Amino acid sequence: MKIDHQRIVLTGAASGIGEAIMRRLAAEEVDLMAVDIQAERLQQAVAALPPHRSRIQCFTGDLSQPETVDRLLEAAAEKLGGVDIFIANAGFAYYEKLAQPDWQHIESIYRLNVFSPIYTLEKLRVFQAGQPFRMVVVASAMAYMSVPGYALYASTKAALHRFVEGVRFELDRPDQVMVVYPIATRTNFFNAASQKTPVPWPSQTPDEVARAVLDGLRRDRREVYPSLIFRSILWLDRILPFVHVHYQRKEQHQFDRWQKNA
Repeated sequence: MKIDHQRIVLTGAASGIGEAIMRRLAAEEVDLMAVDIQAERLQQAVAALPPHRSRIQCFTGDLSQPETVDRLLEAAAEKLGGVDIFIANAGFAYYEKLAQPDWQHIESIYRLNVFSPIYTLEKLRVFQAGQPFRMVVVASAMAYMSVPGYALYASTKAALHRFVEGVRFELDRPDQVMVVYPIATRTNFFNAASQKTPVPWPSQTPDEVARAVLDGLRRDRREVYPSLIFRSILWLDRILPFVHVHYQRKEQHQFDRWQKNA
């Protein structure tokens, strides 16, 4: 699909992959609603953009709450006139060893990483009233292959992966939802997960992911794998299942060292 002249909502736009996507979209002639929970940081990210062709509106809110998603879509209807592309990028991780049972701790990550994008897709199908749209869900390579320290985070991305796999049978077009599977991306994401969080190997830049997202939209992809290394690992794992086990053991050593120094 074309990107120029589209009405786009982008969540998690103030930093990381979201900010990189916003920078690329800013060079397109689009109507963009940039969304983040941190108002000041979002304003700073928008102000730091180079001269651009896009028309950008800002929306601040906590997308782990359904009423915020409702308000966001209402704002998109009022200020953009609708939604052609919704990029669900907002999310966060824990890097931890599971210890004391904590329902709220579990619920918090699921509300933003899982409930919010699923609810958004349901709302969009009603909100658009038969008008075409595309949704981009930023998942993770950990949807396929979890690593030590990220058990809860990986489970949220695996849930999205399976949800989209099933819901495609109910959609008008199988490519109506595009899922992106970044590997570890060198952003503040890891510091937000925990102090001194090690970055798994391999890793990539936010701009590499952003470029792959826009290219995937233009090519009407159903899945986007920004890392050639990860695509190769997935392929090898089909014929050599011990590949992912070897990788997980390597990350286990890194996790053990982190626990000793935490």
